[in-house]
Amino acid sequence: MDAIDQRLIAMLRHNARESVATLAARLGVSRGTVTNRLRKLEDSGIIVGYTVRLRPAVATTALQAWMSITIEGNEAGRVATSLLGEPGVQALHATNGQWDLLAELQADSPAGLSRVLERIRLIKGIRHTETNIHLETLRATQGDGE
Repeated sequence: MDAIDQRLIAMLRHNARESVATLAARLGVSRGTVTNRLRKLEDSGIIVGYTVRLRPAVATTALQAWMSITIEGNEAGRVATSLLGEPGVQALHATNGQWDLLAELQADSPAGLSRVLERIRLIKGIRHTETNIHLETLRATQGDGE
């Protein structure tokens, strides 16, 4: 995956129903390029489907985890861009203290989470990670009313 693929995935995560023409215009490439890249991402198993975002109160069967990430040097922008293009990253937060970023991860199984962790750990500029799996949600707020 290159930077265009990562930006494409980030845009689809924001709106998976965006038209190919709109995606192409925002990426500065042709519609054919977007179509070919989507096909390659799907064929390689990086994109495994398109989904609907649900309100937090709606139950999910997916495995969720938090990953705390330390970044080397001035790589924060590049690492964040790569993480936003990672299908297993549901949310990404900049933070202070020991960790530079906090990523909310989601996978369909422990093996799926393992694959997400492997891909993330290959991102150049990541120094150290620590992952914690959600066992149970004791309280969640509605948030922005989606």
